[in-house]
Amino acid sequence: MKNILYILLLSTQVFFAQNGFEKGNAYYAKGKYTEAVAAYESILKDNKQSSELYFNLGNAYYKLNQVAPSIYNYEKALVLNPNDKESVNNLKFAQKRTIDEIKVIPKVGFGKLLRDFTEIYHYNTWGWVSVGLATFFLLFFMGYYFSQKTLSKRIFFFGMFAVVFVIFITLSAAIIEKSHFDTEKPAIIFAEMANVKPEPRDGGKPLFALHEGTKVYVFETIGKWKKIQLTDGTEGWIESSAIKEVK
Repeated sequence: MKNILYILLLSTQVFFAQNGFEKGNAYYAKGKYTEAVAAYESILKDNKQSSELYFNLGNAYYKLNQVAPSIYNYEKALVLNPNDKESVNNLKFAQKRTIDEIKVIPKVGFGKLLRDFTEIYHYNTWGWVSVGLATFFLLFFMGYYFSQKTLSKRIFFFGMFAVVFVIFITLSAAIIEKSHFDTEKPAIIFAEMANVKPEPRDGGKPLFALHEGTKVYVFETIGKWKKIQLTDGTEGWIESSAIKEVK
């Protein structure tokens, strides 16, 4: 009986989530972007989320010329689906509406090569690749164990070592990507203008000002202050209320 009630409850939640999503899509199609935002946000309040939901929400905010919320939701969509080309494309359009022009320091050397390789796939994808390779290892082992010919045994033996080597690479890539995902804390400036201070305290002359929609990275929190870094390497302290963390 409890299982039936659980299934009914789950089905009801899914139905209302889909209903809200479809309602938001209908409002968006009619050009009622404020109503579309309200419908999409109602789904998030029920702790339901998906890359499609954040993407549509970003589109609705973009139509309302709300720069920070549109960029924030595109970034949320990419957290759940990093390879979504539409989110990447629309994010670029939204970023063109920001005031701040922050340069991106390109990575160089071995670190860049390693990062370029590991970010090809999400860490979950690397994990599943490792699982698939483990299956191949088992097949090679069985071939080696049951084979009666010397040549076949050698082929399966070296095949096992080759698969183990590739598994080591994919597992390392998964670990690196997971570590990068956990340590990287992007955030979006939501305040119309926010001063960045050299120290986490009120008063004093600010280093510079940032405007809504600009992306920063959070490294430390002290009270109401957060230490941030820009894509050009510049660092400073900003009030927590001025930003909204993506994850």
